[in-house]
Amino acid sequence: MSSQPPQPAGAAGMYRRRETPRERLQAEVLDLVRDMGVQAQRVGDDFAGRRGLHPTDMRALLHVMRREGRGEPMTTGELATALGITSGAATGVVDRLEQAGHLRRERDTRDRRKVHLRFGEHGAAVAVEFFGPLGRRSDELMARYDDTELEVVRRFLGDMTEALRAHRGDAG
Repeated sequence: MSSQPPQPAGAAGMYRRRETPRERLQAEVLDLVRDMGVQAQRVGDDFAGRRGLHPTDMRALLHVMRREGRGEPMTTGELATALGITSGAATGVVDRLEQAGHLRRERDTRDRRKVHLRFGEHGAAVAVEFFGPLGRRSDELMARYDDTELEVVRRFLGDMTEALRAHRGDAG
């Protein structure tokens, strides 16, 4: 007979009891992932709020930054897909970000019909100013882990991200 009280019915009891050490560890890991997501959202919201950016504009900047960092510049159509919005709405986002100096449009040198989105000088400067200290904290934190540990963390976070994408697809 279990010494723990019975689980409440309904939404409050939708999570199962964690009885084994592994189940408790898994619950703690998931709680930390959720907490990290909340804190990351708060940092992004703080940056957006200080710069007068809409949350969609902030997400757009993150997509452009990530793709540009990989050497794969993004088009407005690709941004629309990444954000889950219409191409017209994406054009509005890009227009706002370009006007504020956060982004610039650049024609492809091989195909002049294609326009790539790039960080504007102003956008890059304010991002470095705001996120630079976080980057240094992240570097210091990751220095405490060896390559094997970082690979496990990378694999876990990638798998969790895919699980969230799959859930959104299933729940949509």
